[in-house]
Amino acid sequence: MLTVAVVSQKGGAGKSTLALHLAAEGAARGVQTLLIDLDPQGNLAGWGTRRGDLPPDVTAEHPANLDQTLAGAQEDGYGLVVLDTAPHADRASLRAAKAADLILVPCRPATFDLEAIRATLDVCELVKRPGIVILNAAPIRSRVVDEARAAVTGQGGTVMQIVIRQRVAFQHCLIDGRVASEFEPGGAAAAEITALYDDVMTRLHADATTRTPAL
Repeated sequence: MLTVAVVSQKGGAGKSTLALHLAAEGAARGVQTLLIDLDPQGNLAGWGTRRGDLPPDVTAEHPANLDQTLAGAQEDGYGLVVLDTAPHADRASLRAAKAADLILVPCRPATFDLEAIRATLDVCELVKRPGIVILNAAPIRSRVVDEARAAVTGQGGTVMQIVIRQRVAFQHCLIDGRVASEFEPGGAAAAEITALYDDVMTRLHADATTRTPAL
């Protein structure tokens, strides 16, 4: 079972949107996937309710129960677990990061976000787990992406080559429990998530299976 934690100490980084898209992509590839909402706000749990019976499976858990929940997921045969965490929840973030095989760190290419990224990179170093920064909600065309990449690497972070752009599909699809590939099949947002999933699986030394058609 592979476990990915989406962690950022900065609010508004887009953790939940990335987490649910990553989990849904895994499910679309035929991987039994569990999305665990560790944020007390419960945004992912609400999205899961709107989604109904469509995969991935979604559950809301208290961080204190995480180890038990992951053990149960292992027994139930899940191949991928994605953990979504709350911002500024240091203890919960540490639990999630420690349980993960890979930590995905979303960061908007904006000054305040870049200034705050060091705190999340410190979490990765503290738990001795690999962390990778993904530039998220970036402008479609702007030099700020290159500047942000340089700023993160200057702080010792590793940045994914793939960039997730600010696209309307990511916003509108959530209203009725869909993901970008279902809202706009073949669109740019869907292609970015496909590339993100492939990159994550490569870093986890796992094979990305053939994607099933969009629902």
